[in-house]
Amino acid sequence: MSVKLNQVLAELREDHRNLRLLLNLLESESASIAVDDKPDFDLMHDIMQYMTVYSDAVHHPKEDLVYGLIRENDAEMATSLEQVEPEHLEIAELGTALRNDIEAIISGTAVVTRDRLESDLQNYVTRLRMHIRWEEDELFPVADSLAATNGIAGIDVGLFPDEDPLFGATTAASFRNLLTYLQKYETT
Repeated sequence: MSVKLNQVLAELREDHRNLRLLLNLLESESASIAVDDKPDFDLMHDIMQYMTVYSDAVHHPKEDLVYGLIRENDAEMATSLEQVEPEHLEIAELGTALRNDIEAIISGTAVVTRDRLESDLQNYVTRLRMHIRWEEDELFPVADSLAATNGIAGIDVGLFPDEDPLFGATTAASFRNLLTYLQKYETT
């Protein structure tokens, strides 16, 4: 299924808004760690499950399709785009490490120190925020220009799920608790 570039960019920007919301919630919960309070590890796990299932497996590959179009149409940007794939891999690795920390704490199968959890959490949040800012400030505007001037017909997104499992019209069962929490969080 081919989708217009400007529609894909709108979806990616919406994903970024949603990711920032989840990062805010993750940071809010992590504040409990610093003061020796017990954070909601189940909530943190749900957030990281979404981040590693949707963001790493769907969002970043969609971005890669957009960046492929930029490479084909803007030789000057090709060099800047060389860092996208390594950054996506780094973010995925940081996310997996954090999710594994949280799973180990929940299951009690391994000892995860507070310092390690705080460090892994901060590394992930900081890196993903920087990456999103770079994409929105530098890469998306180039793609916007391509969509407006080159008449690029579209991007084949047929391999991706039709909708977001958390923020889409139908929430996947595994993310219903997270959605309920988000709805409460947004009203406070």
